[in-house]
Amino acid sequence: MKKTLILIISLIVISLATILLIKATNSTNDLDYYSHTKAICNETNHCQDYQISCDEKRAIMITPITGAFIQFNMSWEDPRNEIERELC
Repeated sequence: MKKTLILIISLIVISLATILLIKATNSTNDLDYYSHTKAICNETNHCQDYQISCDEKRAIMITPITGAFIQFNMSWEDPRNEIERELC
């Protein structure tokens, strides 16, 4: 009886340790995946807002936002610097 109880407790401990190890190796940092909006402008100064989903520094989905666009005149210059123009 005592050996059976020790065996059951050992199996429970091993199972819990395995579950915790699997969860620890599969966990992701929430800061690695994020989403934001950004206006992207083309060479004719037509700017469209997009929903951009990023995984770390890589854009994984870019979706245009319907109706969120503007056409600037040809003399307009984008005031954002290069870092602000990066997608992620």
